[in-house]
Amino acid sequence: MNHIVEFKNVSKGYGEGSSRTEVLHDINLTIREGEFLAIVGFTGSGKTTLINLLTGLLQPDQGEVLFKGAPITGPGHERGVIFQNYSLLPWLTVYQNVELAVNEVYPKWSKAERDAHIRRFVEMVNLSPALLKRPAELSGGMRQRVAVARALAMDPELLLMDEPLGALDALTRGNLQTEILKIWSANQRTALLITNDVDEGILMADRIIPLNPGPNATLGPEFIVDVERPRDKTQLNDHPKFKKVRNEVLTYLMDLGEASRLQKTDRYELPDLQPVMPGSRSFPFRRAG
Repeated sequence: MNHIVEFKNVSKGYGEGSSRTEVLHDINLTIREGEFLAIVGFTGSGKTTLINLLTGLLQPDQGEVLFKGAPITGPGHERGVIFQNYSLLPWLTVYQNVELAVNEVYPKWSKAERDAHIRRFVEMVNLSPALLKRPAELSGGMRQRVAVARALAMDPELLLMDEPLGALDALTRGNLQTEILKIWSANQRTALLITNDVDEGILMADRIIPLNPGPNATLGPEFIVDVERPRDKTQLNDHPKFKKVRNEVLTYLMDLGEASRLQKTDRYELPDLQPVMPGSRSFPFRRAG
């Protein structure tokens, strides 16, 4: 199977001099074409930095990030992104938000072709009744479905998801997980999910790779999700293979978190103070007269 994404000895940090923070260190990763990969990790470990290297919004300080063998130098419609914060234009309707992406990717299509394409993907996420509504008129789950429709309408070769469901209620989150999996199964595009929810990663992915805590975050070992598809979320808790990989990933993350906690020590620089004796001129209190 061909590798569609490669990270080769990638490191990335922010700032200069003493204020610099090294976020990612020596990241080596390959993603196979058609694979669904989940990266899980702690808050602040550098997951968003990693995905922004793939979108082309960031460039590595060392190493290289390749898409189909070529270095990523900037954003491209072949890499669709679903962000956590929806990123919708508030003055545009559902239709118009999706239309922006479609017009960018398919400028030579006729108006009728673009219209049919837009409506197809809006229908795919069950938002046809809200076609002419603006984001302020939609719930959080509906807004995220617009973002999903917009990303998928670009027909990307690689779908990138940066904790796209983290801010949603449990019911909406579960419904959207199912919708994304249905669409992924139909298109068989390559997908990368960034999440801090282990169960979500196991439900959706073929492989799970932890991102170890930063600074200088590195990738942990891969865990293969050997659970047949399609996966029924209501039955997964009783599936022996689900329980096995869940325990393995959670044990690894808990051990990692404990090791990280024990390594951290708070150090305080104290001023050079000398005791001052009563009666001396430096003593801050005067005797009552």
